[in-house]
Amino acid sequence: MEFDREGLRRLLGKYKFRDLTVEELKNVNVFFPHFRYSMDTYGNTYNIPIRFWILDSHPFAPPICFLKPTANMGISVGKHVDAQGRIYLPYLQNWSHPKSVIVGLIKEMIAKFQEELPLYSLSSSDEARQVDLLAYIAKITEGISDVNTKNWANHENKTVNKITVVGGGELGVACTLAISAKGIADRLVLLDLSEGTTGGMMDLDIFKLPNVEISKDLSASAHSKVVIFTANSLGSSQSYLDVVQRNVDLFRALVPALGHYSQNSVLLVASQPVEIMTYVTWKLSTFPVNRVIGIGCNLDSQRLQYIITNVLKAQTSGKEVWVIGEQGEDKVTKWGGQEAVMSHNSQEQLSSRAMELLRVKGQRSWSVGLSVADLVDSLVNDKKKVHSVSVLAKGYYDINSEVFLSLPCILGASGVSEVIKSTVKEDRVTEKLQSSATSIHGLQQQLKL
Repeated sequence: MEFDREGLRRLLGKYKFRDLTVEELKNVNVFFPHFRYSMDTYGNTYNIPIRFWILDSHPFAPPICFLKPTANMGISVGKHVDAQGRIYLPYLQNWSHPKSVIVGLIKEMIAKFQEELPLYSLSSSDEARQVDLLAYIAKITEGISDVNTKNWANHENKTVNKITVVGGGELGVACTLAISAKGIADRLVLLDLSEGTTGGMMDLDIFKLPNVEISKDLSASAHSKVVIFTANSLGSSQSYLDVVQRNVDLFRALVPALGHYSQNSVLLVASQPVEIMTYVTWKLSTFPVNRVIGIGCNLDSQRLQYIITNVLKAQTSGKEVWVIGEQGEDKVTKWGGQEAVMSHNSQEQLSSRAMELLRVKGQRSWSVGLSVADLVDSLVNDKKKVHSVSVLAKGYYDINSEVFLSLPCILGASGVSEVIKSTVKEDRVTEKLQSSATSIHGLQQQLKL
C-alpha cells in the first residue's frame, strides 16, 4: 500500500509532535506495507488484529495496545495479555524516545506472540465478548476508575505476604531495607528501572538480603499484596509542570502493567509530588479508590505525636493529633477532638511548639523508608491503625474536586477502610485544605494522562 504522507498529516493535525510520528509511521510502512491508518484502529499482523492508540504525546510516550478480536476469536489470557485484551510487553514498559519505535514494538509482538498465542478460535460466535471488550476500552479512554478484570493466573500459587518496591534509587533501597528489617514480607521484589547499576542496588545484589529479589522484569511483581512506587523521572526539564509531566509519562508505562500483574494489591505511592502522583496512579490503574494511597503526612504525624509525648512531655497521649493536607509548607495540624483533658487553646499552643521542633527535621530517604514500612505493616497485617495518608479528599472539608490530600484514615488489608471525619469544624483547617485542593487541581488539569 502506498504511503499517504499528507493524508496521515491531516489525520494527526492536532498532534504536538506529528512530524516525528509521520516519519516513524513511514518507516513502519516500509517494513509492514499492508498497515492501514485511521483515527481509531490499525491493521493486523500474523492475522492477529491489534489496536494501537498513538497518544498526542507520541513519540515520547508509548502507544496503548489492545487485541481486537473478531466475533469468532477468544482472548488467551497470559503473561502479556489481560482478560480485556490489553497488551503488556517489556518494550512498552521500557519505552524511551528515540530508542523505542513502533517497528521495534511490532517485532517484539511478533516474537512474544509466536511463543504464546494471544487469541484462539471460538467454537461459535460470541458477540457479547466483543461488546464487553469494546465497552472496557471505552471506559479506559474515558478515565473511569472502577473497571475490574479477571486475574490472568489464578491457577498460580500466591505468596502469602509479597511486597514490590518500584524504583531502585535511594528511596527504593531505603524502603527495601526497612521492610526487610521489620520482617513484614515473605517475599520482597525490588524493581530496578535504571539502565545502569547504582551503588545501593549493587550493594544489595552483592550482600543478598533474605527473601529479597532484584529484577528489571515487571512481571516479577505478580500477586503482590502491596506495590510501592518510589520511582521519579530525572531530567533537565525547566518548569515544575515539565518535571511532573515526566513523572506522569513514566507512570503511564508502569502503573497499568503493575496493576495487571497484582490486581488485588494496594498501590502505595511515595513518588513526588505525592498528592498528584497518587491521583495519577488512581486514574491509570482503574483501581478502587480505597486501594490507591499516598504516603502523605504519615512521617510528620508520627514525629509530631512522638515530640508531644516524649520531648515536650505533655500530659496527653498525643495519638489524637495528626499532620494533614498537602505535603510541604502547606500542611496543617488537626486534633481528633478526643483529648478532653486539654482545651482548644492548649492544643493549639502544644501543636505549634511541636511543629517548630518538627520543621528542623528533614525527610531523608531512610526516614521515609521507615515510614513506608510502617504503612505496609498496617496494610499487610490488617492492623486497622490510623495513619495520615493521601486519599481522595472530595467530599471532605467542602472540597469538590478530585484531589488527594492527607487525612487520618484507618488502614487494613483492603487499603483504606475508613476516613476519620472531624467532629469539630475549624475554619483555619478548612481554608488551608481548600487552598491546597485548588492549587493541586489546577496543576492536574494541565497534565496529559
